[in-house]
Amino acid sequence: MNETTSQAMPADTAGTDEAADRSYFRVHIQAPIHKVWAELTRTDSVLPFFFNSVCRTPGLEVGAPVRMVSKDGKYAAVVGDVVEFDPPYRYSHTFKFTSQDDPVCTIHYVLKEVDGGTEFTLINDGVPAGTKSEKYMQSGGEFIVNNLKAWVETGRPTLSGRFALFMMGLTAGLTPSQCRAENWPFDRDIGRP
Repeated sequence: MNETTSQAMPADTAGTDEAADRSYFRVHIQAPIHKVWAELTRTDSVLPFFFNSVCRTPGLEVGAPVRMVSKDGKYAAVVGDVVEFDPPYRYSHTFKFTSQDDPVCTIHYVLKEVDGGTEFTLINDGVPAGTKSEKYMQSGGEFIVNNLKAWVETGRPTLSGRFALFMMGLTAGLTPSQCRAENWPFDRDIGRP
């Protein structure tokens, strides 16, 4: 399976008034699981498949905060806390866009060894329906799996990914001040899903 599969499914909503969605984005990557894991969990350089962000954390382990910051470190786009870390198979963290007032949700990265490489699944869990976060995460899921695949297999993002990253670079100066990294220190409580 070389194409991205995207599927939205309702999550368990027992005891809630509003249904939370669970979206799946899956791709086959022609590389060993350890190579995919190493790229996914890098904290020392820009990650093109994560919108040219750098993952900042005191350490990838359960309970540790994570911040996806701009190349220059001035802005934090996403904040969260690690809730599962089982190398090289599963990594999950809470997730909040710093530009949105939407509730926190959870992201799961699941890797599975398969013939010819690694099956990579990105799961958005508990994203509030009808929010900007839901809209961004739907298109973001496609971007992440397609560009992680391209990055691991070829060393560069897809053509459309390179164009999107170029355009994002042009508009970086329009980032809202609420996203400044100093507003999102590691000890700031972002809440729970």
